[in-house]
Amino acid sequence: MLQIKLVAWALGLFGAFTFLVCVLYGLTVPEAYHMHAFLEQVLPAFEWLTWWGFLLGLVESFLYGVYAGIVYVPIYNWLASRYGEAR
Repeated sequence: MLQIKLVAWALGLFGAFTFLVCVLYGLTVPEAYHMHAFLEQVLPAFEWLTWWGFLLGLVESFLYGVYAGIVYVPIYNWLASRYGEAR
């Protein structure tokens, strides 16, 4: 059985780390390869290269990961208890 708190935190941190990688990537490559259009589409109110946009994007990315963990763990645990191998 998975622990919801542990998985939610792990996925939240993964989402925040991935956001940081995307921003760093956007700052180091030519503008033609930027991901800011994608980030602006998937993160509500995100604005490229503003402190407010950066902090909001970081928080939203973390919360998306937490949401994924909160939804995934009960589904996984239910399926594991119903269809998992007997121990």
